[in-house]
Amino acid sequence: MAYRDLRSFISLLEKRGLLKRITAEVEAELEITEITYRVCKAGGPALFFEKVKGYQIPVVTNLFGSLERVKLALEVAALDEIGPKLVHLFQRTGQPVTFFDKLKALPQLAHLASLFPKVVKDGPCKEVIIKDSPSLNEFPILKCWPEDKGPFITLPLVFTKDTVTKQRNVGMYRMQVFDPCTTGMHWHIHKDGAAHHRKTDKPLPVAVALGADPATIYAATAPLPAGFDEMLFASLLRAEAVELVRCETIDLEVPAHAEIILEGYVDPKETRLEGPFGDHTGYYSLADYYPVFHLTCVTRRKNPIYPATVVGRPPMEDAFLGKATERIFLPLIKLQLPEVIDLNMPFEGVFHNCVLVSIKKNYPGQAKKVMYALWGMGLMMLAKLIIVVDSEVDVQNLSEVGWRVFNNIDPKRDVVIVEGPLDALDHASPLPYFGGKMGIDATRKGPGEGHMREWPPDIQMSPAIKKLVDERWAEYGF
Repeated sequence: MAYRDLRSFISLLEKRGLLKRITAEVEAELEITEITYRVCKAGGPALFFEKVKGYQIPVVTNLFGSLERVKLALEVAALDEIGPKLVHLFQRTGQPVTFFDKLKALPQLAHLASLFPKVVKDGPCKEVIIKDSPSLNEFPILKCWPEDKGPFITLPLVFTKDTVTKQRNVGMYRMQVFDPCTTGMHWHIHKDGAAHHRKTDKPLPVAVALGADPATIYAATAPLPAGFDEMLFASLLRAEAVELVRCETIDLEVPAHAEIILEGYVDPKETRLEGPFGDHTGYYSLADYYPVFHLTCVTRRKNPIYPATVVGRPPMEDAFLGKATERIFLPLIKLQLPEVIDLNMPFEGVFHNCVLVSIKKNYPGQAKKVMYALWGMGLMMLAKLIIVVDSEVDVQNLSEVGWRVFNNIDPKRDVVIVEGPLDALDHASPLPYFGGKMGIDATRKGPGEGHMREWPPDIQMSPAIKKLVDERWAEYGF
């Protein structure tokens, strides 16, 4: 059964010994971050800070800071279970051939009607409603790193609606607190929230949910195609419809069981200098101009819990959410590229700088075909480095991949350099959002690719001798 809210997930983590309550008084500025950073790096539990100096509201961090907790959040024994279930749904979509088309076709499937998000009259997020002089000051918003320009909301679910199509989008964009009623809205130009903002010359209604159920939180981070409803995706993950409630002052719906809802708007012309911010790349993302969110109403539970994530040099909590995305979307990528065997976006590449992919190679140039196809596939367009290896290579083993790459490539023949869009957080490109990309074909080569020499086989012991040594191992005195 799906988690009804964040509290039910916290309760389960506590019962399983995967959450630690900290009763000592702590500071929202830097101290919670340092504690969380150390615990996350040590593979430790989620953290519930009961006493935050100057605030009446507790803080929870590191909810998703291990693969075990991500699996519990999504209610699966293995992350690889989810993608095939989505593929099974797609098999009932009819004619569309790409996985993006199939995702978009899901809302037309009658058998999914029970999973469509449903709007209810009321919910716990409306226990307290503050329309007169709403303020962010009551919330223990963290300042995470010394050079951060201020406190940042780091785990927000940002709801917007396309002013033309009325399609909903939910993204996760950090929000720097400028004052009690305004924040930055750090949506990158590639994101759907930014697209909604560009399409209107009037203030864009925006709602921010803090502390939804874990599948709904994850859905806000998922790289779904434009126009596909993240709340439907969350419902599919939960196998139960997400309950939404209408906002008080704007025409948007938000999770009814959230802890805190911030209602407001983003002006189409106003920007403000935002940042620096210690980011998930392990570097500070530098100051730049971003839109401004204006708070007009707060609704919340009577005794809310403030959720936050701490990012920094990987792996941190976001790395495990990224790994979930890798495993969930791999079977969907295979719908378009059936030669793909496995995929790894290593933590060190912060999920947009490096993609390792193994393929079953059947013809010359197939590795390059896969590179170009991936670069044309949704947010995979931001990948700066794609390395392709043969099917027998374990792309989850970085040492094996390195061995193959370092030995199997001829740089002149096997390295592709192209230009294209890059993630906004890529600080190495000469221009923002755009720069060079590299593809490396580390598959074995034959005459069809100009390699006229014999390709050497791997060194491997004969199975008979391996079996013999296995049987006599104790006899050798080991």
